Amino acid sequence: MNQIKTIARKRKPQDPCQVCFLHKDRCICEHIPSLTLKTKISLVFHAKELKRTTNTGRLALKALTNSEMRVRGEGRETLDLSDLLSPKYRTLLFYPSDNAVELDRQFVAEDPLPIQLIVPDGNWRQASKVHYRHHELSDIPRVKISTPNTTRLHMRTETTEAGMATLEAIAHALGIIEGLEVKDELLRFYQRKLEETLKGRGQL
Repeated sequence: MNQIKTIARKRKPQDPCQVCFLHKDRCICEHIPSLTLKTKISLVFHAKELKRTTNTGRLALKALTNSEMRVRGEGRETLDLSDLLSPKYRTLLFYPSDNAVELDRQFVAEDPLPIQLIVPDGNWRQASKVHYRHHELSDIPRVKISTPNTTRLHMRTETTEAGMATLEAIAHALGIIEGLEVKDELLRFYQRKLEETLKGRGQL
């Protein structure tokens, strides 16, 4: 088993690009793919997550034309996500709860409707609140990918063996739903973000 290398020293880049949040000398924006897919990705960010330079969910939004974002945790009012429940899509919540089913090709083939994947983005505690606080999503099936993440380098320290960065997890999910070419293109872009981030910290 590969030993997971955690990042001991975190340093925010000075004068970062406002899209990829890398130092402008390391900007990767020219490498952002543009993918138009049947699958819709709806990211639900915690407001604090938007300030983190290691966030990869925003890059997923840039790469996927059929995607949108919602921000929670900005005030006392609970964000209402009920308008995401469209009959045009088979809507799924991408969160590994106890009742989540494995997202695999057999599961995808059970319904011909295009899929909308609601993806909580934040730390484990923040993401879990989307699962149990948003009652409008209570009837939405939960799906997960339980394959262990054996990669050696991570953007952040992972707390579970299946833990992944948001862009990384979306790539694996879309690989199942849309095909391996989509997965590979997104993972190549994630790898570029990871390597440039670690170089900026002096880790590579």
